Amino acid sequence: MQFFFGLDMLKRITTEKKKIGMERFPCMSRRLFTGSSVLAAATMVWPALHAQGQPETRKINLATGNKAAFYNLPLTISEQLGYFRAEGLAVGISNHEIEAQAVQALTGKSADICLAGFEHIIRLQSVQQRVQSFVLLGRAPQIAFGVSTRSFPHYKSIAELRGRKVGVIALESASTLMASMVLAQGGLRAGDVRFLEVGEAEGALVALRSGQVDAMSHTDPLMTILEQKGEVRIISDARTLKGTTELFGGPMPAACLFAPDDFIRKNPNTCQALANAMVRGLKWLQTAGPGDIIKTVPENYLLGDRGLYIAAFNKVRESISLDGILADEAPRTALKAIAGFDAGIRPGRIDLSKTYTNEFAQRAKERFKA
Repeated sequence: MQFFFGLDMLKRITTEKKKIGMERFPCMSRRLFTGSSVLAAATMVWPALHAQGQPETRKINLATGNKAAFYNLPLTISEQLGYFRAEGLAVGISNHEIEAQAVQALTGKSADICLAGFEHIIRLQSVQQRVQSFVLLGRAPQIAFGVSTRSFPHYKSIAELRGRKVGVIALESASTLMASMVLAQGGLRAGDVRFLEVGEAEGALVALRSGQVDAMSHTDPLMTILEQKGEVRIISDARTLKGTTELFGGPMPAACLFAPDDFIRKNPNTCQALANAMVRGLKWLQTAGPGDIIKTVPENYLLGDRGLYIAAFNKVRESISLDGILADEAPRTALKAIAGFDAGIRPGRIDLSKTYTNEFAQRAKERFKA
């Protein structure tokens, strides 16, 4: 039987199509995985050695979007292997459909910490909401832009996209930013196409396969599925460091842990404990083999095809941060890219030095030799 991205399973959990002032397609919701890790017991014999003081706050609420996505993989690894518990933390993870909702949870004070793209920090600072990244998880956006082989069987240039529909995860997302960058390379403006929110998983697949969009800017494993089946032709790839540099002109920071300045100032030991757990997870991912990944990631994340999941993981592996440290030039790349397509972002009013700190990740790196 032809593999169809676990479609039967996905249909059971797909929410009803909504209309919110724009065309929208179904998004796959994700349930928080609550099962016990098969490797959790291993952490019992490897307690954390707290060189720093004890966490000021042990119970943490962390918000993220689409927890099963690869940009959340370091979080999943640290959770499943018990690295948060080893640091004396009880981390509750609230899983939202998209990143923007996770950011809203942070600004609305229902979450202490947020895991989302670095671009959200710049947008928040532009409206005087001070938040700061303290652990980098992704050193590339993990997004690919592909044109439908059905819509463009003889594709030759980006200019052919004029007047067409481009599927993105959400309008205010890195997928839209990347699509805008790709269009600009071909001499098109964002207004020359129509962006459609397609959400995650099944909604995005239906949108492309039904011809409702002509191109897609999205993450893995979706893009690997479409690529392997010959349904899209990848024309720009920010799943790799090389492709990211070619598109953005430098290192483009992606997923990170960030929190309000007040929280970091009042809870430095808690932030250090979080950084320790995440950097330990990043180190584990450096040497993890396919079997290790499969045993650690919740079964429902694999979407019914372990081989495909690993193939998609291999596409994004180099984009995962090695040590949680953000390169100093990376925020400049992000600001330049965002300001180029958002008139509300004025570079002169953004203090990049306040958007991130490497002090916690640096200490964690030294501790775990990441």
